Amino acid sequence: MIKINLFQILNSIKNKKKIIVPILVVLLIFSIYQAFFKKSKNGLNLAEVERGTITQEVSETGKVKKGEEINLNFKNSGKIEKIYVKVGDDIAANQNLAKLDTSQIYIQLQEAEANFNIINANKSDAQISLKDAQDKLEDTIAAADETIEEVYKDATATLDDAYLKTYNSLIFINYLRETYFNRGDEQSINLLEDKIKIERAFNQIKSYIEAAKNTSKDEDIDTALSKTEDALSDVKIGLEEARKEMETMLYKDIISSTDKSALDTHKLNINTVYSNIISAQQNISLTKINNKIDIDTAQSKVTTLENQLKQSEAGLYNAQLAQAEAQIALLENQINDATLKSPIEGQIIKINKREGELVQPTSQDAFLTILPKVSFELEANIYEEDVIKMEIGNPVKISLISIPDKFFKGKVAVIDPAEELIEGVVYYKVTIVFDEELPQNVKPGMTADVKIITSEKENVLTVPQEAIQKKNGNKIVQVYSECNSIYQPTNCYKNKKAEDREVVTGLEGSDGLIEIVSGLQEGEKVILK
Repeated sequence: MIKINLFQILNSIKNKKKIIVPILVVLLIFSIYQAFFKKSKNGLNLAEVERGTITQEVSETGKVKKGEEINLNFKNSGKIEKIYVKVGDDIAANQNLAKLDTSQIYIQLQEAEANFNIINANKSDAQISLKDAQDKLEDTIAAADETIEEVYKDATATLDDAYLKTYNSLIFINYLRETYFNRGDEQSINLLEDKIKIERAFNQIKSYIEAAKNTSKDEDIDTALSKTEDALSDVKIGLEEARKEMETMLYKDIISSTDKSALDTHKLNINTVYSNIISAQQNISLTKINNKIDIDTAQSKVTTLENQLKQSEAGLYNAQLAQAEAQIALLENQINDATLKSPIEGQIIKINKREGELVQPTSQDAFLTILPKVSFELEANIYEEDVIKMEIGNPVKISLISIPDKFFKGKVAVIDPAEELIEGVVYYKVTIVFDEELPQNVKPGMTADVKIITSEKENVLTVPQEAIQKKNGNKIVQVYSECNSIYQPTNCYKNKKAEDREVVTGLEGSDGLIEIVSGLQEGEKVILK
């Protein structure tokens, strides 16, 4: 019995495994799908614009070494204005040690700030000018519409006159035929042909004018003018031929001088209205050209000002402001850098300069030397593209390989200006000091993973970096908005619910996020590439 029960138990466990394993595999595949491959309901990869913290880090490995003397110097050359410490003083981290003369830099800073204010004032003036230019453009378009409307109104009146003059000519030709040219001779047959030609022209003029009046479209009026010009040409020919028939031997003495004079008047009227039709077409064409010139001139001014005031870095004033801000920031940094601070806690053991002397930012000409209080430090070789992001005093997260469950804090103390070639690649040696004493079991030569925080911004708008695209030299994102109306089709994305939006970006984080300075609002959704 015992053997049977054990066998049944083992068999039961085995059967359960056969069921559980496939379930676990399915759950694993579903989790991977959810995490990496699942898209939004419309088949797009979307990300929401969120507010958060962006951190830029440089990661590298380093070696623990015994704490050595640290030589400090100013970042920039200058004359020493004040030394706050003396040899033998115990100093705290971030304590002021000395200061360079910054009087000239302050003058340059004032000039840079004045330049910034001038550019800002010019930008404000340009914004006012843009509003005026936009108003002028609207007025120009309205005036153009009014002008072309008047021109077409005059053209319609000219068409009506052409209709009337042609009708009168047709009536008179019928009168001549019924009164004189009804004998069946050659002249009568010729006049009948002239009458048919004029009648056909009249019917064409009538049909095109009626079509133009029914639609009131400019293009139909243009067509009516063109066709009326051709038809009037036929009327002119018909009247000329009729006048010739009146002067033949059989009829010149029969037809009264009054009727001959009347035909000449009809010829003159048709010639006049023919010229008026041509003038109307030329007037329309000239008005359109002048209107286009006026609108293009007004639009060009608007476009120029809009480009100058563009919110991106491509805008003239924004580019100038960015340049002026950069100059201000540079001078402010020089003022800040003019005060030498201690990166660590320690003791002053050497001061090589006196107040009033000049200093140069070289490792060979150190201003003073500090003996660190903490007995260990780190050395790491940093790649040249990363070292330019770093500054002395940058905080560092340190993880010792030998003590994986504990993290230590430190800061950048020294950035060696001399490069080192490692397998043909340029690196720079960086010394990192600990902010705390290390455990007694830490030994020189131990390996450490370091993350140097080169920049950090809090409470800024962020999106994934893969949302950013470049178009015509500008940075854009595709902003997606849901279809909320019941009248919208389900494939709203295909109906252009994703719009290109120009953005200005800031700090690029090490975690794949990028700062959005302008162009987006919190909560909007962007499409990932």
